[in-house]
Amino acid sequence: MAAAEREGELERRSLKEKARLRLREFDVGDRFSRLPLPRASVLLPLVVREGRLHLLLTVRSMQLRRSPGQVCFPGGKREATDKDEIDTALREAKEEVGLQPEKVEVICRLVPGIDKMNHLVTPVVGFIEDTFQATPNPDEVSDVFVVPLEYFVKPLNYKTVPYKSSSGSLAWMHSFTYDDQEHKMSFRIWGLTAHFAVFLALVIFGERPTYEVDYDLDNLLSSAEDNFWNLYASLHERKKSNL
Repeated sequence: MAAAEREGELERRSLKEKARLRLREFDVGDRFSRLPLPRASVLLPLVVREGRLHLLLTVRSMQLRRSPGQVCFPGGKREATDKDEIDTALREAKEEVGLQPEKVEVICRLVPGIDKMNHLVTPVVGFIEDTFQATPNPDEVSDVFVVPLEYFVKPLNYKTVPYKSSSGSLAWMHSFTYDDQEHKMSFRIWGLTAHFAVFLALVIFGERPTYEVDYDLDNLLSSAEDNFWNLYASLHERKKSNL
């Protein structure tokens, strides 16, 4: 192995090690697994390219009934044969982009979100090899691309968009536009996908982003959990009032 190659390999390892240590502090394990909501999982695949951490994302096929053409992470609904949230995320990633489960170094589960169908969505974070070549399943995925993780801390093109939350109140969500040089395309990353990407970037880099976030950055984990419980409680109230 040439000296430059060796240096690159050491750099990659230290970058991964630092990220691993940070992520393990934020691992929620199965703390939210018993909530009475239908379950789904997404895989947040981290890859080291050119000395930087990147996130792999997909674009949903235009022939899908729900959210066609939207950017998301590999993932989907839990099936009866899945052991846990990690199993769901890995199975879905294999089905959607041909990522073999044994090729993912799973690090942790982060604080979940609730999607507009009221699924409890668990983000599972894992490292994948920089040599991974996606083979998208055309029925589900039309494109696969990577974004430098730091883009979610220092974006070039960012805005907030209003939406009606699952509890029925008006809220704001992050919306990033990323110009991908490789594909010569712009991708819009928003909604729950952006929410998870932002939180992951805040966890790993531990720095203040160039835009406003609704977390106490000095107590990131507890404020993320508080935000989740507030959302869950308001969803619960809304369900009761609809009975």
